[in-house]
Amino acid sequence: MFSPQVATLGKMLFFDPRLSGKQNLSCASCHNPSFGFEVPVPGAIGSANAPLARKAPTLLNAAWIPTLFWDGRAPSLEMQAMGPITAEAEMDGKFPEIIATLERIPEYRAWFVTQFPRDGITQDNLLRAIATYERTVVAEWAPFDRWIEGDDAAISPAAQRGFALFTGKTGCSACHTGWNFTDNKFHDLGIPTTDIGRAAVEPDNPLAQHAFKTPGLRNLTYRAPFGHAGQFANLEEIVAFYVTGGLDRPSKSPLMKPLKLSQEERADVIAFLRSLTAEQTRTALPNLPN
Repeated sequence: MFSPQVATLGKMLFFDPRLSGKQNLSCASCHNPSFGFEVPVPGAIGSANAPLARKAPTLLNAAWIPTLFWDGRAPSLEMQAMGPITAEAEMDGKFPEIIATLERIPEYRAWFVTQFPRDGITQDNLLRAIATYERTVVAEWAPFDRWIEGDDAAISPAAQRGFALFTGKTGCSACHTGWNFTDNKFHDLGIPTTDIGRAAVEPDNPLAQHAFKTPGLRNLTYRAPFGHAGQFANLEEIVAFYVTGGLDRPSKSPLMKPLKLSQEERADVIAFLRSLTAEQTRTALPNLPN
């Protein structure tokens, strides 16, 4: 059951670098609200002061995503939160040390005792709090939404033509479907990569090789670069890649096919994609306990 108080505690923890091994990284280091809860680099800098192999996926609308990470290895936000906190290359945190640190902070101790009176500060309660906050990270209303509601002037004629292309000629809506524009499934798009993707979770599925989760498309204006490893610097580059149809290989999705799009049509599709960015995005930073 959702609790706004637990979500508030989780927000503090999400932004608190004391959850990392060197107390210099927080969840927000890779999931920054200013960049659509991603970061504007192909791989965020981890605990070893080196870029990570994959781009941090957005947390926008994560409450409706059934499996997390690019390869879907986490079945819940609680499990997702545990991964980066404890991964040596990412935050390199150790829960016994984290819990001991939080126990020494009177305000955190009081928060946990109030919200979790049975057992206070524990690994499970910490992860539950962070996940509860993450479920509140929702993309706000965008011009596209106002257009769908009947405001004909909410998006440009180019964006309207782009939506028609997106749902028609390009076939993009076969995977980018629903209000969050994702089928939450895994597809090999033919992107040049040695990363096996979903195959690490489904080794017996030949179509899982190099397959990655379909990302939602909300607030794309803030979320470049694109691709599981940030291979595409901007929307123009990733649309150009889709036009090629990707590399041919046995695992490539049959939905990925070369497209014939004029420069004007490409611009129209991009105008539609930009119309999915919320008109207002505000995330107040929490005051961290001392």
